[in-house]
Amino acid sequence: MGDPNGIGPEIIVKSLLQSDLKEAIPVIFGREDVFRQILSQHDVSSRTINIIDSPDDALPDEINIISPKNSSDSDLDIGSITASGGHAAMQAVEAGINACLSGETSALVTAPISKEAITLAGYNVPGHTEFLADKTSTDQVLMMLVSGAFRVALATIHIPVRDIVDTLTEDLLKTRLLLLYRALVDDFGISDPRIAVLGLNPHGGDGGVIGREEIDLIQPVLKELNQDGLKFEGPFAADGFFGKSLQKEYHAIFAMYHDQGLIPFKALTFGRGVNMTAGLPIIRTSPDHGTAFDIAGKNVADAGSFMAAYKLAAKLANRKHSQTQSN
Repeated sequence: MGDPNGIGPEIIVKSLLQSDLKEAIPVIFGREDVFRQILSQHDVSSRTINIIDSPDDALPDEINIISPKNSSDSDLDIGSITASGGHAAMQAVEAGINACLSGETSALVTAPISKEAITLAGYNVPGHTEFLADKTSTDQVLMMLVSGAFRVALATIHIPVRDIVDTLTEDLLKTRLLLLYRALVDDFGISDPRIAVLGLNPHGGDGGVIGREEIDLIQPVLKELNQDGLKFEGPFAADGFFGKSLQKEYHAIFAMYHDQGLIPFKALTFGRGVNMTAGLPIIRTSPDHGTAFDIAGKNVADAGSFMAAYKLAAKLANRKHSQTQSN
C-alpha cells in the first residue's frame, strides 16, 4: 500500500485499472477503507472489490484486497506525515514480505513510504531496502534502478555523504558487484554482462590528485574480479560518463553512492524507472519516486512508474517460474 496518506493507494488503483495488466493476479496488502475511498473516484463498474483473507482467494480481473484486521479510518490525514501512516505502511509491506516468503505470492511491489513517518511509528530503518533485508535475513542486498536496458546499481544506499568513504570497503564492493552480475544473469537473462563502474571522486580522482580511492580500492577490486572472466570496466568519471551517453554501451552501471547514480537515472527516465532490490530471496520492485504528499488525494498522480514496477515484477516472477519448471 505504501503510506496511506501519500499517493501510493492512488497509483496502485490507477495501475490495476489498466486493461493491459494481465501478466499476473494482483493482491493489494493495505487498508480496505483507503482503497474504497480511492476507488470511489474511478469507474470500476467492470471490476469487483474482493476482500480476501489469503492470496489463494485472489481472482483475476478483480480488486483483491487483504486488509489488516485492526485498522480504523479515523486516523487518516491525507497529505500529512503521521505515525499512524508510517505504521500502516510498514504493516502492509511486512504482510507482503511474509506472503512472498511463504510462497503464497510470487513477487512484491511496494508503493512509496515516508522515512519520516515510519520513524515516527518507531521503525529504526532508513527505508524499504534495509527493512526487506532484515525481514528476509539477507546480509547483503543491492539497490538497482531499471528502465528498459538502462540499469543503475549502488554500492552504498541510504547513508550520510560523510560516511560514504568509510563504508566503501573491498568486501562491500566485491559483494555488491557480484550481486549485480548475478542479477543480470539470473533475473534478466544476460549471459555475459558488461558492467561500467563509476569512480568516487571528481574526474575519477585525476590520477590521485583529487583522491586515491580509484587507484587504491576500486581498480584492484575490478582487476581481481575480471581475472575470473567477468567484464567490469572503469572506474569512470561520473560526469563525463553520462555526458557522453556511455550508459547505452553497458548492461548496467555501478555507482558509488545514492545521488551519483540516481540523479542521472531519474533525469533521463523519471516516471518510467523502477527500483529493484537484488540479492533477496524474493522478487521486489517499486516505483522510483516518493510519497508526493503535496498532491495526495487530488487524483492527479502519475502511475507510470508503478505500472512499470508491476510489469517488471511480473516479468521476473514468470521468468523464475519458467526456470523452475524447466529444471
